[in-house]
Amino acid sequence: MRVETVDFLTIPTRDVARSVAFYTEVLGFEPGADGEVETPNLTLSFWEPERDGEPFAPHVGGFALRVPDVEEARRELESRGVAFRGDTFDSGVCKMGFFEDPDGNTIILHRRYAPNE
Repeated sequence: MRVETVDFLTIPTRDVARSVAFYTEVLGFEPGADGEVETPNLTLSFWEPERDGEPFAPHVGGFALRVPDVEEARRELESRGVAFRGDTFDSGVCKMGFFEDPDGNTIILHRRYAPNE
């Protein structure tokens, strides 16, 4: 099998409209088709599992948003009311800042600054 790209990521929510508003108004992504938002390289598709008889559970592993400067992006989001979990983490090759969307799904601000060894 040859994969060309990842087309979309499904994110669990209890309220699609609220999620679309957060991802467009707070994070600045463009609205897409009904229940979706468009990032520069991936569609985020929101799904209400409880409507399908499935239990709701947030995606706590998270997904990373590459930004030019983690601290600057963090300050901007904090000014919009976003609360971060702990301090910015420096792994030795990248910086990361962890926060959650309104449903508790983890989102990571990320910037690699050194080669992966």
